Amino acid sequence: MEQTLNITAVASLNPIFSLFLLPPQKWSSYEYSLVTTQKLIPFGILFLSLVIFHHKNKFINIFNKNKRLPSLPPGPSPWPLVGNIPEMWRNRPAYRWINRVMKELDTNIACFRLGNTSVIAVNSPEIAKEFLKNHDAVFASRPLTVNTGILSLGFLATIVTPVGNQWKKMRRVLVHDVFNRSKMQWMLQRRNEEADNLVRYIHNLSSNGGSAGQVVNVRTAAQHYTGSVVRKMMFNRRFYGKGSEDGGPGVEEEEHLSALFTLLLHVYAFSVVDYLPWMRAFDLDGHEKKVSEVMEVLKKYQEVIVNERVQQWREGKKMEAEDLLDVLITLKDEGGKPLLSDDEIKAQITEIFLATVDNPSNAAEWALSEMLNQPEQLEKAVEELDRVVGKDKLVQEHDIPNLPYITACLREAFRLHPIAPFNVPHLSFSDCIVAGYFIPKGSHVLLSRFELGRNPKVWEDPLRFDPERHLKDGVATQQVSLAEPELRFITFTTGRRSCLGSWLGTTMSVMLLARLVQGFTWSMPPGVEKIDLIEADSLLLKDTPFHAHAKPRLPASVYPIN
Repeated sequence: MEQTLNITAVASLNPIFSLFLLPPQKWSSYEYSLVTTQKLIPFGILFLSLVIFHHKNKFINIFNKNKRLPSLPPGPSPWPLVGNIPEMWRNRPAYRWINRVMKELDTNIACFRLGNTSVIAVNSPEIAKEFLKNHDAVFASRPLTVNTGILSLGFLATIVTPVGNQWKKMRRVLVHDVFNRSKMQWMLQRRNEEADNLVRYIHNLSSNGGSAGQVVNVRTAAQHYTGSVVRKMMFNRRFYGKGSEDGGPGVEEEEHLSALFTLLLHVYAFSVVDYLPWMRAFDLDGHEKKVSEVMEVLKKYQEVIVNERVQQWREGKKMEAEDLLDVLITLKDEGGKPLLSDDEIKAQITEIFLATVDNPSNAAEWALSEMLNQPEQLEKAVEELDRVVGKDKLVQEHDIPNLPYITACLREAFRLHPIAPFNVPHLSFSDCIVAGYFIPKGSHVLLSRFELGRNPKVWEDPLRFDPERHLKDGVATQQVSLAEPELRFITFTTGRRSCLGSWLGTTMSVMLLARLVQGFTWSMPPGVEKIDLIEADSLLLKDTPFHAHAKPRLPASVYPIN
């Protein structure tokens, strides 16, 4: 009886281990079963479940082998329930950890288990094309995440919205009513005004130093240009407030742009709650709080304009469309009713801002930074502009096809210095075989923009900034495009989820760099021998904003007057 009581006491504390305290012939004894059997069953099931989950990938591979299916891509062994989230948490930023693991495994495709989600990372163009070309329909959707839901006001827009009727509706609007050729031509004058203001702004800054020029924050100028172009096209205004006297951004524009880049940083930042939804109340990484805060900033500037404009149309105070906001408001369905709700308009406007302010400004900043370290490249760009455009007028959009070297410099910046480590994730609709591996339904597929562009199997001397690698035989005689359909690096991707505004993105990028190079002679700031090329840890901007000495190089009559 004493032995029975001792075993009972132990079993009540840890019923699983009590199995090993009693010989098998006594496991069915009345005393033992009465106390422990009911407790053992759920704990035993839990224990077996944990063991199975910990070795889930192995069980899947065994199951697939029995069915003669391929195995999952290689990857680190996951923990029960949480998968590889502990490693991801300890090794932030996550993209560096993912890239490091893939190098250690010597693989171009890997599977990371985050919670119950298989996250598939890819750094090979051939495998990337299998996903986005051969199996485009399977991987055309987007995962539902907390922050993308906040950004899109409940998945009402396009970029982050899963495939379905809402996505098809909004995509149709962008293709037929926003980014079509006639609308872009309609907005040409607005873009020209902001390209002129860019030159005016830098000229005003550089003129403060007299004939010697002045040091300019190129990042501020580049981001202000991209933000101003979208504001002018969308809202027919350069500033939310009064701006600055020199033509640069005011406090309001700086706050708005800062909110956009903060949103870009957090919207797909491997948030724990996206893989462990039951932890949402804790918001461990603070991403949801940060995204909610910056969305309030965006609403402060954007919603007041949208609400006021909608009211003007409803009251008949406005009768003619002057910008893209008017276009979105006046779209009608088959019954003559407004096609888009107010929230759909607001969500889509935010996505358009996000999609246009980042890549052109980042590529131009990196390109000019690299070119200043290799002066012969800057000289070639200047020579091309002088030959094609001349010095008596400013470069215009119609000159872009004749500027292959400038475009090649931007291609190289996109290749070597993407602003984000991964593309927007793709979600698999069904089980699929890609590159000989089993990709489960519900997987998130990430193309590594960082590693694709630096893949030594694709690019010779991949860390060197070399625009001529994008020119035939190194000669700038043919047209060059920023698009990269072979996915050797990422610009506008391909397939159903390719960028709908690729023409606008290309035009803004080339005009920005061309105006910077044509309008000013750039040199190192005083005391600087070489521009640092250190990347930030999250968004892959330069770790410190690019400052350079600018001096006007064209006749004074060419520069726009205040």
